[in-house]
Amino acid sequence: MRDLGAYLERIGLRGRPTVAGVHRAHLTSIPFENLDPQRGVPVSLAPVDLERKLVDERRGGYCFEQNMLLKAALEDLGAEVELLLARVRMGAPPGAVRPRSHLVLRVEAEGSSWHADVGFGLGSLLEPIPFGPGAPHEQAGWRFRVVEEGPVLVLQTERGDGWVDVYGFDPEPVPLVDVETANWHTATHPRSPFVSGLVVAAQRGDGTRISLSNWTELALTEQTPAESIVTPIAPDDIPELLASRFDLSGWSVGAEGRVVPAMDGSGRPA
Repeated sequence: MRDLGAYLERIGLRGRPTVAGVHRAHLTSIPFENLDPQRGVPVSLAPVDLERKLVDERRGGYCFEQNMLLKAALEDLGAEVELLLARVRMGAPPGAVRPRSHLVLRVEAEGSSWHADVGFGLGSLLEPIPFGPGAPHEQAGWRFRVVEEGPVLVLQTERGDGWVDVYGFDPEPVPLVDVETANWHTATHPRSPFVSGLVVAAQRGDGTRISLSNWTELALTEQTPAESIVTPIAPDDIPELLASRFDLSGWSVGAEGRVVPAMDGSGRPA
């Protein structure tokens, strides 16, 4: 990492924090967003580009950006980190097989092996959990567990009607080139929801989840373990909500309904 101190300052930490401390602080400080791919800008996973965007420019990113940045920081703090690719199951029709388009980390640190993931925008783990199947873990009212399904490990979360699959993954690490290929597909394929739609999310330490998305209807959703409040919004509301609810200022809505950088009177970024 080019500047570990700047990263720790970005997430409100200093010194030599624990893996759990970094994970929680990262998740609750850096928003999840796809503002680049939804406006046709490819996503770079080069470490210098990740630090520039998520740290220096105080932007957010989606799973590949978030977890690759976390990987770099944890490695600088002495951890060993492996890359795993998952198939998202949440929201998929029965029997559907989605591509391996979600990045998960296995972290070896502090004498333990951890399942870390700050990049599942609509409900990430607040803190890492022990790697592999085991008992449920409660985090700010949300419950998670990992179960075995043949050779695949499945992260599940508890809903009112029982346990729901979040994603499934092979526990074998993958090379960086596989991650880069999955990232390119996610950021550029015309049928990718990150290209065709908008999703921005933030998670608070008290367990509150906030998201702004048009994947079904354009709406602001606020979730706690007890309730979910969905508020339909108009496109003109997006820039103010990005600034006030997700700390993402300097955006406007373009002619095609895409969210684009706001411009000043001279045609330069505001």
